[in-house]
Amino acid sequence: MSWPPRSAFAGFRFPPDVIVVAVRLYLRYNLSYRDVEELLLERGVETDHVTVFRWVHRFAPLLVDAARFCRHAPGYRWHVDETYVKVSGVWRYVYRAVDQHGQVIDVLVSARRDAVAARRFFRRALTTLKVRPTEVVTDAAPVYPAVLDELIPSAWHHVERHANNRIEADHSQLKHRLRPMRGLRTGRTAQTITAGHAFMQNLRRGHYELGIDARRGLRVAAAFTELATAI
Repeated sequence: MSWPPRSAFAGFRFPPDVIVVAVRLYLRYNLSYRDVEELLLERGVETDHVTVFRWVHRFAPLLVDAARFCRHAPGYRWHVDETYVKVSGVWRYVYRAVDQHGQVIDVLVSARRDAVAARRFFRRALTTLKVRPTEVVTDAAPVYPAVLDELIPSAWHHVERHANNRIEADHSQLKHRLRPMRGLRTGRTAQTITAGHAFMQNLRRGHYELGIDARRGLRVAAAFTELATAI
């Protein structure tokens, strides 16, 4: 695949490969920014955790966006649910959805759990993916029926005890990643990290045509190397 020049790295004193490795380490493993700083130092790259923070927030969204052209189409059944994260000491809702194959559809951080947030979540996912599910599984939250009737009227809305165990179990992956962090300070930070984590989950689960020629344990690294040329 032919990618455009790497203009996003212009003006950075570190080579693109170093920056991409730092972002990959942070998204892939349960590391803090200081952990990544230390790992880079062991490899002869002297930087600080604030710089790593800036790299993650600058380049993670660009990598996610570049990868969308290589993403597999999601399945027909979407499991939708909300979990919680603490942002600057205040609990926020994270809307998440996965399909029947475990692909994370999308994530959205919201201050409220209401029809406005649910509508925004579904509109964002439908616009980004341009695919409509035929079945949507949710909990019994009263906001979902009206929102789904408005946006996806043809989809069967499934509400049944234990039907949404898939997404509820998947929330634990996000919580596990957030545990080593010292909290999320802004809504933008929360959105960047949760979206970056979802991207890494999908990449590791094989939902992208990236790094497919590399050995299994090297596919994520190969995928990031490919994406570095796209931004």
